[in-house]
Amino acid sequence: MHIDDFGMDTITLAGDLRAKLRAVREAGFGQIMLSARDLVGHPEGWRAAVQEVRASGLRVTGFQVLRDFEGLSGHLHDYKVDIAKGMLEMCHALGAKVLLACSSTSQHASADPDDLARDLRKLATLAVPLGIKVAYEGLSWGRHINEYTTAWDVVCRADRANLGLAIDSYHLLAAKTALDALDEIDARKIFLVQLSDFLWNEVRSFEERMTTARHFRVFPGEGVHTDALAEIVVRLDRLGYRGDYSFEVFNDDYQQLPLPIVAQRARRSAVWLAEDVLRRSTPVPNRLRLRGAV
Repeated sequence: MHIDDFGMDTITLAGDLRAKLRAVREAGFGQIMLSARDLVGHPEGWRAAVQEVRASGLRVTGFQVLRDFEGLSGHLHDYKVDIAKGMLEMCHALGAKVLLACSSTSQHASADPDDLARDLRKLATLAVPLGIKVAYEGLSWGRHINEYTTAWDVVCRADRANLGLAIDSYHLLAAKTALDALDEIDARKIFLVQLSDFLWNEVRSFEERMTTARHFRVFPGEGVHTDALAEIVVRLDRLGYRGDYSFEVFNDDYQQLPLPIVAQRARRSAVWLAEDVLRRSTPVPNRLRLRGAV
């Protein structure tokens, strides 16, 4: 079965880029989320990595991640603008349509939402000539923006067509953000949805949220927040979201398993979400497709 609307993230898998691409493709996924490290860590250089990705036949869900961009001033701001330009160049070379930018954790970042919006507006403007959308994600340990609700406020203040939200289920679950606020978001401004779960009920401190996020996530359906995660997906679907879902699963144990085993776990999760949660996969032989007419 070929899976159209769900994709894996390379951060879940061990091995080199070529092996990761092969495992994802052989598990039936049609897309993959890439990080800058996938490119710059290639032994033949980042442009050779781009060629491998293009040769794989996988569509690139998005490119990550631009950190600590907004709210800085002076030389710190100038430095981050240069970093952003390099990230955008690689994103464009991949043919990726979405660059992920996560909320700042820097102690030097301004708390003024208008300052944050100003910088995100600038980032979106830099992305326009390349045809790239910027998906802004509120990290659950962000210094000033740590929920999707406040991230949405900043996106609205910035008011750029190619600036929208990345919704990450982990951060919603970790911060225990009310799901009702999802209904207030314009589905057309959600550019990416990342899905994962974890194995304990609470992560109280920012430090615990970071540790869990970076080492102990599991695929949807494998954790203890199954009902809440299913509700997130159903709410987004009812809202009208018809974009991509990417499994962002940082897990140290999965890094020690053969790639096909991990990819099959992701496949089971995709089938569960499509057939048991959304219950609207298109009845086409050997193809699982969630997306309806846009």
